[in-house]
Amino acid sequence: MYNFFIFTFYYILILVSIVGYGLFFLKILKVKLDFINFGYVGLFGIYILIIYSYFSNLFIAHTEFHNLAIHFIGLILFIYLIKHKYSEYKSEIIFSFIVFIFLFCALFQFKNHDDFPYYHFPYSYYLTQQSLYIGVGQFNHGFRTPSSIFYINSLFYLPYAKFYLLNFFSIFILGFANIILLKKIHNYFKFLPIKDKQLNFINFLSLLSFIFINIFFYRLAEYGTDRAAMIVIFLFIIELLNIINLRIIKKPNIFYIYLLGALIVSFKAFYILYIVFIIPLFLYISKKNKNYIQTFSALFFNKYCALFLVLLLFVLFTYFINTGCVLYPLSFTCLDNVSWGIALAEVQRMNDWYELWSKGGAAPNFLIENPEEYIQGFNWVTNWIDIYFFNKVSDFILGIIFLITVFLFFFRKSFFNKKIIKIDNYVYLIYLLIFILGVEWFYNHPALRYGGYHILALLLFIPISIKLSSSQVKIKKYTRITIVLVSITIIIFLSRNINRIIKEVEFYSYKPITQTFYSVDDKHFRIQKKMDKLLEQYNHCKTLKTECDTNVKIKKVMGKIIFINQ
Repeated sequence: MYNFFIFTFYYILILVSIVGYGLFFLKILKVKLDFINFGYVGLFGIYILIIYSYFSNLFIAHTEFHNLAIHFIGLILFIYLIKHKYSEYKSEIIFSFIVFIFLFCALFQFKNHDDFPYYHFPYSYYLTQQSLYIGVGQFNHGFRTPSSIFYINSLFYLPYAKFYLLNFFSIFILGFANIILLKKIHNYFKFLPIKDKQLNFINFLSLLSFIFINIFFYRLAEYGTDRAAMIVIFLFIIELLNIINLRIIKKPNIFYIYLLGALIVSFKAFYILYIVFIIPLFLYISKKNKNYIQTFSALFFNKYCALFLVLLLFVLFTYFINTGCVLYPLSFTCLDNVSWGIALAEVQRMNDWYELWSKGGAAPNFLIENPEEYIQGFNWVTNWIDIYFFNKVSDFILGIIFLITVFLFFFRKSFFNKKIIKIDNYVYLIYLLIFILGVEWFYNHPALRYGGYHILALLLFIPISIKLSSSQVKIKKYTRITIVLVSITIIIFLSRNINRIIKEVEFYSYKPITQTFYSVDDKHFRIQKKMDKLLEQYNHCKTLKTECDTNVKIKKVMGKIIFINQ
């Protein structure tokens, strides 16, 4: 029971701390949301803690009591900012608390995904043991593509719980995203002008996204860095479409775009491709302003863009410090003359390997013949269809089709209404860009975890949502159907997680109440032990003032440890 209470206490403390930081820095930076929304407050709190984690680790390790102090400060900020406006925040606090209560069971897990012991846990744990080391990319392939998720996870290394909370981050992304989507599903129309108080495709798209995320991404152990980024991409596309749908450009909406964009790129850097969505946003705003220079200034010379750039710079800096590449594994972003850098030949080899793996040409116990020829053009398609499309992609597509079928069953009369509404051309442009990114995904890295889930879902959800918006569904009818669909989604989410816990109890003898924490073994600490051994040899050499072993390739510059890779 002791573990369970520690687990629950820190769950609540971290949640409140994140919201506290979000509220405080929104006030400091004078960022006003269009209405009270703890979903975006929470995401901004996550942004602030990520920035702090990147910056502080340049100088200090994220030790237990350091992290505890950080979260207690967040708690104090929350209480201070709420107490004078409790009546204003009361309903939002209750609503958010209910959302996170429903999600709580998803945290109970004995076994994490395969990447967790490989590099997620080792990287987060490394940040708790020392400040920045330079050149750590040579220790593990995963250390070459560090996610901001590892940095915020390192702040969950707390007394008594130790390293058993380093997978908490996913629950907060899912929770805050659900708050945002539920608000758009249920009471979005309340914030429109009186003449526009009718349902539109944002309501339906938000409802479909909510159902999809909670049913398909129900298991937190499978999140890694991929699914967290995908959840935020759903929000990003919805907010982008929302700007066009509202026909009014408000500062909060621009803030949401930059905040979500910053988080997406920091979670998974290759999503920097999604910067292309600045094109329809720029064109739409310039249409309103009728002045390109004014639009450029309004869009890029503001504090929201600065927030995006600050996090982007930390991400790129970390990539460079770890690998010698600004964006690994793109070889043209690498400097070959830095002592800690990954060799260009190795960078290119790994870039080809990632492509080979995603195209079905490699597995832990399998490697295709002539891999260089295999990944060229469409040589890989036949084999990819055999070993990956069937049954992973096909099962996923069938799952989406079933979801849509059930969804449309509830709106069957409205969906087949022949009324056609005019859609803004910028909506078509956004849809076209999603399609182009889908083509890029299929041609270069056609694994669902590398972008397939959200692209395929959005390509289906957007036209369905637009079609439903043309039917003028009555708000009362929509509300009744929404309650049913949201309730079904919650039941499925809870039942699948409870069933998973039961299986883990039976298979692994997991005890969620008395032994709440996930399983950890020696392989979780192998990289830290390797670093410690090298440093011990280096310090021993320096202390005795003897000739260092040529295998100990370490030097210290301005107090910082550099692992030499040449």
